[in-house]
Amino acid sequence: MAAAAVAACSGSRSNSGAATTAAATTAAATTAPATSAAATTAAGGAATTAAATTTTAPKGTTFGTLASPCGAGTAKSASEQGITADKITIGFGDDAGFAASPGLNHEMSDAMKAMIKWCNDQGGINGRQIDGVYYDAKITEVNNVWLDACTKVFMMVGQGFALDGSQEDTRLGCNLATVPTYSVSADFANAPEMAQAVPNPIDFVPGQQQAALAKAFPDKIAKTALMYANFSATIDTKDKAVQAMQKYGYTILPCDQQYNINGEPDWKPFVQKLKDCGAEMVYFTGSPFPNFENVLDAAAQLDYKPIWFVDTNFYVDQFAKWNTNGNGDNVYIRMAFVPLEQAATNPAVKQYIDTVKANGGDISQLGAQATSSFLLWATAAKACGDTLTRQCVLDQIKALPQWTGGGLHAPTHPADNKPPECGLVLKLTGTAYQQWNPSQAGQFDCNPDYVVPVSGPVVDQAALGPDRVSTKHKAS
Repeated sequence: MAAAAVAACSGSRSNSGAATTAAATTAAATTAPATSAAATTAAGGAATTAAATTTTAPKGTTFGTLASPCGAGTAKSASEQGITADKITIGFGDDAGFAASPGLNHEMSDAMKAMIKWCNDQGGINGRQIDGVYYDAKITEVNNVWLDACTKVFMMVGQGFALDGSQEDTRLGCNLATVPTYSVSADFANAPEMAQAVPNPIDFVPGQQQAALAKAFPDKIAKTALMYANFSATIDTKDKAVQAMQKYGYTILPCDQQYNINGEPDWKPFVQKLKDCGAEMVYFTGSPFPNFENVLDAAAQLDYKPIWFVDTNFYVDQFAKWNTNGNGDNVYIRMAFVPLEQAATNPAVKQYIDTVKANGGDISQLGAQATSSFLLWATAAKACGDTLTRQCVLDQIKALPQWTGGGLHAPTHPADNKPPECGLVLKLTGTAYQQWNPSQAGQFDCNPDYVVPVSGPVVDQAALGPDRVSTKHKAS
């Protein structure tokens, strides 16, 4: 269940890539080098380059292209809960204790532990050392996490909980601000007192993957089908993706396949229905393993070979290593992060990998996302100086013009709470992920039109106010 919920995250909940389609001709297409996460815009034949980071890296310590927010200082005020003259206490966490999937998303916490050490080794934030408190929500215990954190920590940073919607009354009841790795529920995706390094709001969706596939397979998009789990977050993800498909001219066939999130005894009947329906492209949302792997095996048994397109949570080593039989060779994955395979040409990715491994942790795309969240929080906290408060951190984040985590991902605008305009698409070939679009490795494709507005019941459930902030749960 939890792994499927993460389909709604990251950039969670994140992005994908392509060239301009007919629906995007009103905006200038952009190619952004992933190696520096700078955006190079072609407009009227004149190219301009804008650095994606908000700080010019000095000769001292950096993270990728970002000047380190960590170092010595003279902060001394006990300005808020979790703040003393010499310490900042923050919380972080994951669902690693979930019995059905031990270790679930632990790479986020591995990244947080490594980044806290990296920062403390430089002197902390304005001289205050960071004390990290780890929480394991185990999927179903998320509210207990927040009940405890409400009494102890300054902020929650870099966490990711699959059932984050159930926490909001408690979190907002104690005004515990957060900079999470990702959001899942509609309640949290547009919540008050929350900012994300790579936003994934309920009312906008990245459409770059759909644009790329529409250009590459213009005949096949007229025969598109949907396959999704019977889980609210997964259904929300599907509903949002459909609106991006509609923008780029897809026709959705009337043969949706909804499966049990805990698996099916036989996947062949589901696949046979897709084949009988004539689907030549299938959007699948859920978990890559074992569910999607079993679907692909069933498709191979039935000699069914559509284009499969999926979300960022399918970019994991375990899924690639499984594909020794080639059954997953027709899978296209949306991304807003620089692939880990490109670490040799991207300083931020290499630094993330080296920092986490040196601390004994495991790496993943979600770990890189947690790293960006930490850096965003730390950059804002540094700017607050001695009088460090939750509101100051949120205000400083809103003041940032754009963000890339030092080059870990495409440029984002956390203050706007909208998905990135840039991304790329990976294709699984054998046991390796390869950048498919743009075709040149180390490049993002960017276009403002790729940020697609979403409307209807999937958005209505969040009860958004005129500022696009959810009014469903009230802060105290």
